[in-house]
Amino acid sequence: MTISYDDFLKVDIRAGRITRAEPYPEARKPAIKLWVDFGPEIGEKKSSAQITAHYQPEDLIGKQVLAVVNFPPRQIGKFLSEVLVLGLPDPAGEVVLLTPDLDVPLGGRMF
Repeated sequence: MTISYDDFLKVDIRAGRITRAEPYPEARKPAIKLWVDFGPEIGEKKSSAQITAHYQPEDLIGKQVLAVVNFPPRQIGKFLSEVLVLGLPDPAGEVVLLTPDLDVPLGGRMF
């Protein structure tokens, strides 16, 4: 399926920094609750991410990530996920976070 550049621009992918991370044992699949700061324009948003194979909550604090910030919020159990943090599967199918390889401004838009 081919999309236009205008279609691509509808997906708002921004850089943020994880400020808080907690285990989410109540989730159906193992997950971590994340709070991500996207800078003054967007602010801090929450996300639930199934990233427990490669990450511990305490190791995520300060890490920059990429996330879709213009999806509607989604209820994940008792937790409201406001953004979709992006990742790719490793060879075993476990999620590896997409991160900038250099520090970038919070809220920077991917293009």
